[in-house]
Amino acid sequence: MTDLDSFRTDTRAWLAANCPAAMRQPLRSDGDVCWGGRRYAPSSPEQKQWLDAMAARGWTVPDWPTQYGGGGLSPEETKILREEMGTIRARSPLYSFGISMLGPALLKYGTEEQKLDHLPKIARGEIRWCQGYSEPNAGSDLASLATSAEDGGDHYIVNGQKVWTSYADKADWIFCLVRTSKESKQGGISFVLFDMASDGVSTKPILLISGNSPFCETFFDNVKVPKANRVHDENKGWDVAKYLLGHEREMISGMGLGGSGKNPLITGAIATIGLDHDGRLADPILRANIALFEVRARAFSAMSERFIDELKAGRAHPAQPSMMKYYGTELNKDRHELMMAAGGSDALEWESDASSTGAMPRAWLRTKANSIEGGTSEIQLNIIAKRILALPS
Repeated sequence: MTDLDSFRTDTRAWLAANCPAAMRQPLRSDGDVCWGGRRYAPSSPEQKQWLDAMAARGWTVPDWPTQYGGGGLSPEETKILREEMGTIRARSPLYSFGISMLGPALLKYGTEEQKLDHLPKIARGEIRWCQGYSEPNAGSDLASLATSAEDGGDHYIVNGQKVWTSYADKADWIFCLVRTSKESKQGGISFVLFDMASDGVSTKPILLISGNSPFCETFFDNVKVPKANRVHDENKGWDVAKYLLGHEREMISGMGLGGSGKNPLITGAIATIGLDHDGRLADPILRANIALFEVRARAFSAMSERFIDELKAGRAHPAQPSMMKYYGTELNKDRHELMMAAGGSDALEWESDASSTGAMPRAWLRTKANSIEGGTSEIQLNIIAKRILALPS
């Protein structure tokens, strides 16, 4: 056996022994998602058991260095771990903006003290992070941000407002873009970290058409932020911001990966519409649309796997995350459109226990924001046109 074969065998055996059966079931609601953080309350003993087991092994962030709480796995070993988790349908033990966005930025730009302070806590799920980027007048044109950070000696005084701050009302810390100079747009931005419990920080949820909201307005009123919490040089935060955005778009694109293989879309359509005498879904138009979706989802899965391999090898095009983000969000929206179509009028039910208080239509409405958050689809298409297709401006 090769070393990778041996690793696969050992990994398969460890997962079989340590992944609880309940953690091999599909997520039923947002309550099943483990975000960690200071206020984390496990939805079940099995969820906590699974998080603790994976964190102890460093497999919540398997490719991070071991000194920062990671597993120290090679790209090939990380891929095997994901494959073996997929085989038994194991849930991710921890969802975290710290893992998907801030962590990679700290690994590249953070000081050793910042890495040792923050990364192990992220890996163990002890701190939940949110992102302070967009502002009321700085969305797609993010470099126009106005939230200010005035020099206070060994600290900054931060004043301003962020918007669409996902889960800000539940987060412990924020990674935030602030203006430290007005001499240029991109050249006057710094990247800082601070505790959401700091004096002067407040949040207000934004109600969406789904009736729920992960989004918030976030306000800063003379918030003191130690300069030791600035990542990279002063006025060089735009470099960190761009690097992090690539990882954010990669994360968002992952929502498109849920459509291949057996999934609620197909099983739900069969349960609602039934099969014809040939054992096929009785509605031929819906059947064709689901088949087309499955082909697109499998193609996206293959493209995603190739992109991850190229990224780990340092050969990925800088604009590829935009391509992945655009297609992944379109797939996710299509999936929920088809689920609604399969459910018929019953899928519109909004409040009963039978529908889990309208879980399906609320999720469908929530997907409408997918093509806006993390960079609008129009912006992603412009990036693809310029950076990948090399079309003229």
